[in-house]
Amino acid sequence: MRPVRLLRPLRSLRSLLPAPAALLVSCVPLFLAGAAPARAAGGDAAAGKAVFARCAACHQVGPSARGTFGPHLNALFGRRAGGTPDYAYSAAMKASNVVWTEATLRAFVKSPGDVVPGTKMRFWGLGNERQIDDLLAYLRTFQ
Repeated sequence: MRPVRLLRPLRSLRSLLPAPAALLVSCVPLFLAGAAPARAAGGDAAAGKAVFARCAACHQVGPSARGTFGPHLNALFGRRAGGTPDYAYSAAMKASNVVWTEATLRAFVKSPGDVVPGTKMRFWGLGNERQIDDLLAYLRTFQ
């Protein structure tokens, strides 16, 4: 067997080992990649709180939340659009028959006017998928 230099690429090392050991060496990068802290698939609620700061001018969440310039966003998932009694929704929102799910909220946050044409919500939309994931994770904490 040839001597192996310490910094030789894994590809070269695999060629020097028997098949089962080569397979193990091949898996090491995958194992190490999994060892790094991964971002949750559903987003980061703490980062979502920072994203929500853009929404907080009109919307409230939490125990004392109420409808002001926009409706409160507590218990949003599964709720029918235009369904809280403490906010005067647009006719378009009331007639939309939208139920807030992960998919409908994601689409609405990206482009409110595309999901509910005629909505009173004046927001250009959020195009960053990570920020949307984080925002939805944050809103889930008030479910």
